[in-house]
Amino acid sequence: MQITVDKTVDAKGLACPMPIVKTKKAMDGIEPGQVLELQATDRGSLADIQGWAKNTGHQYLGTREEGDVLKHYLRKANPGETKEETKYPHTIQNEELQQKLEGNENITVVDVREPAEYTFGRIPGAKSIPLGELEKRIHELNPEEEIHVICRTGTRSDLASQLLSEKGFQRVKNVLPGMSEWKGNIEKD
Repeated sequence: MQITVDKTVDAKGLACPMPIVKTKKAMDGIEPGQVLELQATDRGSLADIQGWAKNTGHQYLGTREEGDVLKHYLRKANPGETKEETKYPHTIQNEELQQKLEGNENITVVDVREPAEYTFGRIPGAKSIPLGELEKRIHELNPEEEIHVICRTGTRSDLASQLLSEKGFQRVKNVLPGMSEWKGNIEKD
């Protein structure tokens, strides 16, 4: 079945948060009801786009895979359907998290990046739960624990923090700016 696309955005070769940044900009340029196709090679873009659509009220229609390119389809919401994009209010800076870890505080670090990103450099002891798997693996986390969510730049971890909060987790912090600027210890496979 052919999908009628009103605008195509090329984000191939770009890492988070750029596919979302380009999507936001393109959505401003189309009319409600029109369909946007986002072409991306970042495997994490699937969960990013789904989370962003849920967070803004735009409709995620689906994704097709063609070789190593993911084609995500979004329908622009009508003005009454859109929501002001919200940011998760409880954050912690990289340096504060590093101090907590060095002080052996009892905290859980959840890394929501894709497995390949996690493999090549992570905070020692961080639990890998990619954003796209978080909802179905939420039972692996204890809602009573202090949870610090990290990704590469704070975008996916923001969406993950909001999801955990919606599911009743009350001690969640989004780590900013994330692994892209992490200066603490790193462990690799």
